[in-house]
Amino acid sequence: MMRRVWLSAAIAGLLFSGLALASEAEGEVNLFAGDIGNAIWTLVIFILVVVVLGKYAWGPLLNALQQREQFIRDSLQEAKDDREAAEARLQEYEARLQKATAEATEIIEGGRQAAEKVRARIEEKAGAEADKMLDRAKREIDLAKQSAIKDLYATSAELATDIAGKVLKRELSAQDHERLILESIEELNRQSRN
Repeated sequence: MMRRVWLSAAIAGLLFSGLALASEAEGEVNLFAGDIGNAIWTLVIFILVVVVLGKYAWGPLLNALQQREQFIRDSLQEAKDDREAAEARLQEYEARLQKATAEATEIIEGGRQAAEKVRARIEEKAGAEADKMLDRAKREIDLAKQSAIKDLYATSAELATDIAGKVLKRELSAQDHERLILESIEELNRQSRN
């Protein structure tokens, strides 16, 4: 790199000195016209400027550009790595979401099945309770029927004894009356069993 700078400086110096010599020979007024001493000093100053710029300006400038280039490369690599990591996390989240959806569906299905079992148990209990209530109602009806039949028998027996007493034209005693009622009830019970 430095060789190029020196080579460029030497070529530029020769060109300037050649132009200066050509101007003197022709006798024209030229900005670069002057004596050889001025041309050499100009060339020396130019070379010094190139060397100073090469050492203090171009080197740090090139270093800064190389650091900038490396920074850009590193940033691009980091962005690529971040993108790949984000894509991996996205896939992981999608997998988790699918798993959560499957678990939720499973929970809902389990809840539905549990609700179905509870409904079946409630229906079974309600049916058993209804059967119990029906049996109880039948027993109560039978008891009420038997009570009504007893009352009917008692009333019928009383009427029969009253009629029998009128037929006999005599008054029955309370004991006779009760005995006839009990006999009539027993007779009716025997007939209802048959």
